[in-house]
Amino acid sequence: MDIKQIIKQAKLTINPEKIKYDEQMKKYTSFKVGGPADVLIIVDTEKQLQEICNLAKSMNIPIYIIGNGSNILVTDNGIRGIVVKIEIKKTEVQKIDNEKIKVTVGAGNKIIETAYALLKQEITGFEELAGIPGTIGGAVKMNAGAYGKEMKDIVKKVKILNENGEKQILTNEQIQFEYRNSIFSKNNDVILEAELELKQGNKKEIQEKMDTYSKSRKEKQPIEYPSAGSTFKRGDTYITAKLIDEAGLKGYQIGGAQISEKHAGFIINKNNATAKDIIDLIKYTQEKVYEKFGEKIELEVKIIGD
Repeated sequence: MDIKQIIKQAKLTINPEKIKYDEQMKKYTSFKVGGPADVLIIVDTEKQLQEICNLAKSMNIPIYIIGNGSNILVTDNGIRGIVVKIEIKKTEVQKIDNEKIKVTVGAGNKIIETAYALLKQEITGFEELAGIPGTIGGAVKMNAGAYGKEMKDIVKKVKILNENGEKQILTNEQIQFEYRNSIFSKNNDVILEAELELKQGNKKEIQEKMDTYSKSRKEKQPIEYPSAGSTFKRGDTYITAKLIDEAGLKGYQIGGAQISEKHAGFIINKNNATAKDIIDLIKYTQEKVYEKFGEKIELEVKIIGD
């Protein structure tokens, strides 16, 4: 029995309209590339997620968890197995004292929506992250950061569904945050929600900060084109975008994929690129930077699929 038949015969509590077969992944990634997933399921409750994970485990079906698809590159052949898109949303605010505020947010909350929800309640400490084009779950997993602030600086606890299908709470220390990494890149735990520690602020000041960071992004980053944000990780002793620029690669193009002329750290989908175009350009960039500088630049974007 194939995966589609298994899903059709399983008595799931998920709306059938949220279960899609042979769904093109380019609809669900910020790169706007990617072939079909055998099955794509959109879940908006913890119970639904548990149900799918348990089914996949019992039937030995590969399962891939995505949020906003903003830090992944899906291959042209697509994904064999089940893709679960998490849309579990929640925003709960609790005052701890005169200054500290506990905010519990769902893994499916979009970063930008969370930022504006906090702005309305005059809560500060999140505005640097407001422009990251992802969800809370993805941001925690990758320890996303911008303008000197990372998720590790504000996350106190995370609720997860562990590999045994049980809910569990992890502390900041247990998450083992690193630069653009965490324990969740090394195991199959699924993030359900995060508890953030923020502060009471001033609405006008928060808005001004968000506007400043937004203006900076528009000026320095190619947000007008599909991309997955920064393609490569920052080096310990060098700025990766600077090396790519100095290697003369700014604007270099393979097929529809291009190294952005605005910011060399971004590979963009300039003109109906395929995943192969982007992967070929990634490899070419890595080779040229190594030839010229002897540095092995690492991918920040995760490549998934056949």
